[in-house]
Amino acid sequence: MGYREMYEAWLKDSYFDEATRQELKSIEGNENEIEDRFYKELEFGTGGLRGIIGAGTNRMNIYTVRKATQGLANYIMACNGQKKGVAIAYDSRRMSPEFAKEAALCLNANGIRAYVFESLRPTPELSFAVRELKCIAGIVITASHNPREYNGYKVYWEDGAQITPPHDKNIMEEVAKVTSYSNVYTMEIEQALAEGLYHTISSEIDDKYMEALKKQSIHPEMIKEMSKDIKIVYTPLHGTGNLPVRRVLKELGFEQVYVVKEQELPDGNFPTVAYPNPEDAKAFELALKLAKEKDADIVLATDPDADRLGVYCKDSKSGEYVSFTGNMSGMLIAEYILRERKAAGTLPQNGALVKTIVTTNMAEAIAKEYQVALIEVLTGFKFIGEQIRLFEEKKNYEYVFGLEESYGCLAGTYARDKDACVAVMMLCEVAAYCKKQGMTLWDEMLNMYEKYGYYREGLSTITLKGIEGATKIQAMMEELRKNPPKNFGRFKVKAVRDYNADQRFDMITGEKTSTRLPKSNVMYYELDQNAWCCARPSGTEPKIKFYMGVKGSGMEESEALLKELTDELMKLAAQ
Repeated sequence: MGYREMYEAWLKDSYFDEATRQELKSIEGNENEIEDRFYKELEFGTGGLRGIIGAGTNRMNIYTVRKATQGLANYIMACNGQKKGVAIAYDSRRMSPEFAKEAALCLNANGIRAYVFESLRPTPELSFAVRELKCIAGIVITASHNPREYNGYKVYWEDGAQITPPHDKNIMEEVAKVTSYSNVYTMEIEQALAEGLYHTISSEIDDKYMEALKKQSIHPEMIKEMSKDIKIVYTPLHGTGNLPVRRVLKELGFEQVYVVKEQELPDGNFPTVAYPNPEDAKAFELALKLAKEKDADIVLATDPDADRLGVYCKDSKSGEYVSFTGNMSGMLIAEYILRERKAAGTLPQNGALVKTIVTTNMAEAIAKEYQVALIEVLTGFKFIGEQIRLFEEKKNYEYVFGLEESYGCLAGTYARDKDACVAVMMLCEVAAYCKKQGMTLWDEMLNMYEKYGYYREGLSTITLKGIEGATKIQAMMEELRKNPPKNFGRFKVKAVRDYNADQRFDMITGEKTSTRLPKSNVMYYELDQNAWCCARPSGTEPKIKFYMGVKGSGMEESEALLKELTDELMKLAAQ
């Protein structure tokens, strides 16, 4: 059935509610819009769904959510996991509560219990709840840091991490088998409650999650000592972080915490930011204004589902606030944990630091300094979460810290996903530690650069929307795969890693070896001069991402090298 026939079917079928049909009638005559909404099914990828909210097969709506949930339910039943149930959380985005309820009722109609949070909660708390409630799976309704028109649906497995092989592929196959809405089940909530299938998660989980967070603090006594001196400005960007972040900081003893009032309350329209992403400088405008009024030491922002953290810190010399990348804030926390635990004698002999392949190579230098293993995984925090489970099963390593460049990290193993709540409390502890030494976080970052080298990383993205965009992105990846560059300007390619082919090709010796990681549509180039770059399509947005990293002997040199490599990459992408 073509897109036009599918559009007509949705208009006529009484299965779809009146509001849906009215929305579709409003675009009658707009052929491009009709085609974009119906030319394909909203793809259920390795992490779940993500798309623009609206009516149509290629949109996030109650029907596509039900359809995906039916596939998940079929897989859970095939695994005989229906008695364990599924935990469900949602964020502040538009339609999040409705999508959570629809997912729960679809599960219920299939005889699977659903445990649903009574109101919005951070994504990492869902990860925690899956294991605490001993569920077979978890669902989070969120589009993370995407623009306001998006929402999404992420699936977790019983280890508390987002689905990884073989579950991801198996669930994708089950979702693909659900080709008719007549095969999608649902039920009324009153019946679900009467049959004991629909449960509301109590505040006990919140309390246990808080205790798990506070256990990650290394020097709680030092926090209390510095509690009146350290000034913190925080914004939840209209998302889920407001209550848990403020609660954990208060219970640890931080007294001077100032929240950006205009962005305090949940609001899926994100009225003060066009893009609720803590990686975006514009998201910090109100927070920095408040920081200057309060003379804050540290400025923090969490994304709508509170799994990513953005950071600014005051430079005591210039008086200006300096932005930190996810690599920088992650390295500050890693250095603090490893150094302080080693000094206290609590650093395990078989400790491991886990990072993704596109995360800073400074992690390798830090791991070497503290004699812990460095484990590299594919992009996506689910692969870091997977390592925690594998460590516990094999008993070969003990997880100490994990991070990815996209502003996500996790201290502790209470959750299996990145957690901005723990990142906030750990970074505030590091800031308090620095202040006690008469330093700022920026001073500490400069000390680390002097100690390990001036590692700098960048990310450039090209957005190509629609059918043509997807085709262009695929063509770009194929060109990089078939004709790998021998150099990027003066940066010579030493080796090429094609993760889709599971091959590392040494350009000097000609040797071919395995990447030792799962297949993924990623091209990675090891360059001379301690540099690297990487290309991969986004799994959640119509973008192709180019990552790059360099190491210089000073700040100016590293910045110049990074700009040069970035320019060369963009020149290649434009061809």
